[in-house]
Amino acid sequence: MPTVLMTAPYMLPLVDRFKPVFDKYGIELIVANVQERMEEEDLLKYAGQFDGTICGDDKYTPRVIEACAPRLKVISKWGTGVDSISAEACSKFGVKLGRTPNAFTTPVTDSVLGYLLAFVRRQPWLDAAMKRGVWDKLSGKTLSECTLGIIGVGTIGKTVTRRARAFGMKVLGTDIVDIDHVFITETGIQMTDLDTLLAQSDFVSLNCDLNPTSYHLINEKTLAKMKPTAVLVNTARGPIVEEKALVAALQSGKIGGAALDVFEQEPLPKDSPLLKMGNVMLAPHNANSSPAAWERVHWNTVRNLVEGLGMTYQG
Repeated sequence: MPTVLMTAPYMLPLVDRFKPVFDKYGIELIVANVQERMEEEDLLKYAGQFDGTICGDDKYTPRVIEACAPRLKVISKWGTGVDSISAEACSKFGVKLGRTPNAFTTPVTDSVLGYLLAFVRRQPWLDAAMKRGVWDKLSGKTLSECTLGIIGVGTIGKTVTRRARAFGMKVLGTDIVDIDHVFITETGIQMTDLDTLLAQSDFVSLNCDLNPTSYHLINEKTLAKMKPTAVLVNTARGPIVEEKALVAALQSGKIGGAALDVFEQEPLPKDSPLLKMGNVMLAPHNANSSPAAWERVHWNTVRNLVEGLGMTYQG
C-alpha cells in the first residue's frame, strides 16, 4: 500500500472529499499541518515515510529529495510553477515530477488587468478618500493612453497581451525565447529588448517563470531604467524582484507604484515597508483564485500522483 504525504494548502481543507479516490487506489495518506509551505527542515522530518506527495510550493531541495529516495516515486505539484522543486535531483533519483501547465492563465490575466484599471482609474484611492469624507477628483487616464511592457510572453503573457490590446493599449514584449511570428502579427505586440521595454512602458507586468535568468531581474539597475511614473505589476514569483531595491525605488519616487501578488518571503513580514505605502496594491499570492481553475487543478494533481505511482487513473 503506497503512502502519500499531502501538503498542498488548497487541497488540505477538502481532503475528505478526495479520500474515497485514494482508498480506491489503496493509497494511505499522511496529512501534514501546513500554513503556506513546507520548508526543507519540515520535509526532512518525513523522509523515508512516503512514496509520493501532493504538494504546494514546498522546498523539495536536492537534500530533501536524496533523503526521501529511493522510496519517493512521484512529486505531484498543485499548480504550474515548480521552481521550489529541484528538477535535477528528481531526474538523478528517478522521481517523477507532475504539474498542471497553464493552470491559472485566466484568473492571473484578470488580476493583471484589474491592477492596470485600478491604477489608471484611481478607484481604490478615490474610494478611500470618499470614505474619509474627502471630495477630491483625482486625475486619471485611460488604458488606451498607456503602454504595457510584458516580461515573459508565454501563455499568460500572450493572454495579457490580447486583453490589453482590446483596451487599446500599446504592448511591448521581451522574452529569452523567440515568440511565434503569427502571434506577433495577430496582436501587434512589439518585441524588443528589456532596456527599451523598461524605458517606454507605463506599466511593466512580470509574467515569466522564476529561473536563474529571471532571479532578481528587477533590481536597482533595472528599476532605474523605468519611468518615474511607471507601475510594476508582479503576479509571477516574488524573487523575480529584488524587494529591497523595489522598496527603495518606491520610497524615492524612482517609479510611480507597484501591484504585488507575490513576495520574496511569504507571508509578507508584518514589518515590511510595503504595507505602509500609499502607491502600492498588495495581495496574499491570490491571483490564481478561481473555483473552476482550482477544480481542474485538484483532479489533475490527483491524476499525476496516481499515474506517478505506476497505476492507471480511471477518473
